[in-house]
Amino acid sequence: MTITSEESLVLIKPDGVARNLTGEILSRIEAKGYQLVDIKLIEPERSLLAAHYAEHEGKPFYEPLLEFMESGPIVAIRIAGNRVIEGFRSLAGTTDPTTAAPGTIRGDLGRDWGLKVQQNLVHGSDSPESAERELAIWFG
Repeated sequence: MTITSEESLVLIKPDGVARNLTGEILSRIEAKGYQLVDIKLIEPERSLLAAHYAEHEGKPFYEPLLEFMESGPIVAIRIAGNRVIEGFRSLAGTTDPTTAAPGTIRGDLGRDWGLKVQQNLVHGSDSPESAERELAIWFG
């Protein structure tokens, strides 16, 4: 049996870092059996965030999203494992923390704060192509 490992980008967003949830989120990733390949705490420049969210430029939520992501430090993580992209997205839960299932990061730890942009703790790559592009942006 051959196990194909893939890599993904996970970001602990400024709300997760500010609420001191970094350890809890990392613990869930490790408990799932994924490998932490690289990790760094970063206060990203706008140009990095603009590159990351380029596909959303021009949408109404683009500017509020960039402002939120600039609001504090972010933990960028390169993780690896079999089907890690799909697995982390399942672990994270749906984008809206109010409806995210219990047992997920967003379902257990997130909530709607009634702000212009959803503060939902984490980002995970949504495809192998996105993972490759995003990992290059955040880790070079």
